[in-house]
Amino acid sequence: MKIGVVMDPIGSINIKKDSTFEMIWQAQLLGWEVVYFEMHDLLIENGKAVGDARSVTAFQDANHWYELGETYRMALGDLDAILMRKDPPFDMEFVYATYILELAEAQGAMVVNSPQALRDCNEKTYCAWFPDVCPETLITRNARDFRRFLDTHKDVILKPLDGMGGASIFRVQQDSPNIGVIIETLTKHGTRFAMAQRYLPEITAGDKRILVVAGEAVPYSLARIPAQGETRGNLAAGGRGVAQPLSDSDFAIAKRVGPELVKRNILFAGLDVIGDRLTEINVTSPTCIKEINAEYDTNIALDLLKAIESKLH
Repeated sequence: MKIGVVMDPIGSINIKKDSTFEMIWQAQLLGWEVVYFEMHDLLIENGKAVGDARSVTAFQDANHWYELGETYRMALGDLDAILMRKDPPFDMEFVYATYILELAEAQGAMVVNSPQALRDCNEKTYCAWFPDVCPETLITRNARDFRRFLDTHKDVILKPLDGMGGASIFRVQQDSPNIGVIIETLTKHGTRFAMAQRYLPEITAGDKRILVVAGEAVPYSLARIPAQGETRGNLAAGGRGVAQPLSDSDFAIAKRVGPELVKRNILFAGLDVIGDRLTEINVTSPTCIKEINAEYDTNIALDLLKAIESKLH
């Protein structure tokens, strides 16, 4: 097997937490050849998807965790599979990269996750396809609609549709003096869509990340528990990660969503669950592999690679 990995600069990652590094490491243990790309390495040349590739070798050494080979140009379609692991923001540059990867897919490579699915399944809005397992949710650009939603639910979360890591997430209660400026900021004065969800007090027990591989839930989640005085559980916002077995409701949500992910060729996803409600479906570069593996007898990256191999064969 020869696979490509499109990711943020490998020199900037934390190997103790980085799920993409774990995928590279496990592929290396399988004897697969791995080549490395950043987004600027991808291009279309005379109708062919190509990339400026470098071989990558991983090491379990916090001071020297990778080596890159010399750059060479190759047809992306010659790879068996390409892992698209570039972190958000999901901007037009990301969209353009999916066009290149979709052409690579047509020319022979399997892309994980599907480029079309990356475009179609926004991590916030895709929850609208599963309203029976989600909290009450509103997506709009209209300040009046946000205010009506707040009047109805009294305590809500407002967030952008293209963020990650808890960035620009606001908890707003009915008596907040800042509701107007928050709505203006998130919608850029009514020119951009944003999301509101009913506040879930169960966040104090953690925002659970449930990983789904080829439609099946990993039986353990990582509950990201907010720091004192915080609403957000995201690890990037200071949350504390606690690995734990899935509850019955967690399994039910994964069973509800998993088959639809498979239909869209989403082999690896992260479901964010608070209490028994689904709040986001992460399909771009889900993480938390390392934290769950550290606590339980799992090898989630290997499970994903085996799923890719099985689908190819």
